[in-house]
Amino acid sequence: MTDLAMLEREMTGWRRDLHAHPEFGFEEKRTSAFVAAKLREFGLDVAEGIGGTGVVGTLRRGSGNRAIALRADMDALRIPEQGTAEYRSQNPGVMHACGHDGHTTMLLGAAKLLAEHGGFDGTVRFIFQPAEEWGKGALAMLDDGLMERFPFEEIYGLHNMPGLPVGHFETRAGAMMSAEDNFEIVLKGVGGHAARPHAGNEVLVAACALVTNLQTIVSRRLSPADIGVVSVTEFITDGTRNALPGLARVLGDARSFRPEVSSEIEKQMRVIAEGTALTYNVSAEVTYTREFVPLLNDAALVDEAFAAARTVFEPHHIATAREPMTGSEDFARFLEHVPGCFVFLGNGKDSAPLHNPTYDFNDAGLIHGCRFHAAIVKRRLPAK
Repeated sequence: MTDLAMLEREMTGWRRDLHAHPEFGFEEKRTSAFVAAKLREFGLDVAEGIGGTGVVGTLRRGSGNRAIALRADMDALRIPEQGTAEYRSQNPGVMHACGHDGHTTMLLGAAKLLAEHGGFDGTVRFIFQPAEEWGKGALAMLDDGLMERFPFEEIYGLHNMPGLPVGHFETRAGAMMSAEDNFEIVLKGVGGHAARPHAGNEVLVAACALVTNLQTIVSRRLSPADIGVVSVTEFITDGTRNALPGLARVLGDARSFRPEVSSEIEKQMRVIAEGTALTYNVSAEVTYTREFVPLLNDAALVDEAFAAARTVFEPHHIATAREPMTGSEDFARFLEHVPGCFVFLGNGKDSAPLHNPTYDFNDAGLIHGCRFHAAIVKRRLPAK
């Protein structure tokens, strides 16, 4: 039988191996093979290639006919790593800057623990998902028949949280993480010589005004009771040192928690873009897409997650998250099909931020996530 200290050391080795070999979304071939091999080693039934590079492991015990799912994400980001650990990325330009190496490892640890110790009655689906970072992996698995081929009644997931001490646990009922919408606004005019702006109809000044005007959507056009964020993240023109641009692209994203707010942001963005373009005698084209839906935790299953957490964490290390987070997570796509709960686990007060080139998952947190996964299974599928 696996000793927890021994399992923790083993998981640390897995996690560092995964960290050294990061793969971008839908390119997780080595990672998927690693996961599938471990699951088979633990005695699970394994299906590969779900939604591209996704893996599903199934573990059954007893005669119960209920099934629940646990999910981890596997993909890395296109960020050059600046860390100096001996296990730093060996794949130039790609790194595990969000801790998905840790999430995958914690779920593998839970699979091994449950396979060896049992203690539940029913079926557990271990879902290892590709391409979370750009919001396509969950949909790909669902489109590939995940729910029909590997049915389950509820689902749980977790994410590490920099700034929260290791060994701490947080979640909340209802809105947990926001929707993410992407936008691109293209302004077109007539470029020309920098010395003769009157001879053309350049777009740079119009684009600068547009960036400023977009900030009024949240401050002046949404109700103060609604949470919304509009961020311009890219500003691209075809100008050069002595040539005024005739084309400018303004790109960014918007965050919200209700479809009505998302719709209002899009509506007001189109009004502002068209009005700004008219003011400067240029044209505007707006492309607005919805990439992530809001992550809404089921209240009853949040209570169950807190109950499971009390068997793993110190009582004073368990808290209700004070407010929803405006980051996004495609775990929310699964919640459109079944109820579930998503939780945050501490990655340390001194952890670098997520998506930072010096970020590293804190191995001290591995055992906590592993034990929480196992605890929720034993609570939701109690042994007879």
